[in-house]
Amino acid sequence: TKIHTLAASERFAINFSLSSGAANDSPQGMRLLHFTPPGKQKQYLLMDRAYSGKKMRIAAVELGYTPVVPPKRNYKEKWEYDEERYKQRNEIERFFRRLKRFRRIFTRYDKLDIVFAGFILLAMIIDSLV
Repeated sequence: TKIHTLAASERFAINFSLSSGAANDSPQGMRLLHFTPPGKQKQYLLMDRAYSGKKMRIAAVELGYTPVVPPKRNYKEKWEYDEERYKQRNEIERFFRRLKRFRRIFTRYDKLDIVFAGFILLAMIIDSLV
C-alpha cells in the first residue's frame, strides 16, 4: 500500500489517499491536486519524480501552483526547475518518517483501507499535537 500526501509543511498534511503498491503514482497525485483548493498567493508544489508526468505538471499550473520537480533520468524532454527549492522536499520525507514510527502504520496490520486510513489520520493528528 502506498500513502500519497499533499502536505503544507513537515508537520501538516492537507490531504492524503491510499493506493495499491503496484499502482502508478501520478493518477493519485492528480486526484489529490484536484480535491485541494489552491491558495490565493503563489504556491510551489514540490513533487517526487514519480509525479513528474506532463499531465500532472500542466494540471498543477492550471490550478495556480508552480511545480518543482526534476525530470526522470530517462526522459528525453528535460525542463528547468528550482533546485534550491526542491531541496525542501526532504520535509515531506521527514513527515512520512514520523508517521511510520506508529507501528500499526509501519506494518499495515489492518486489512481494510478505511480502517488503515483512519489510523493514518489519527497518527497525523497526534503528530501535529506533539
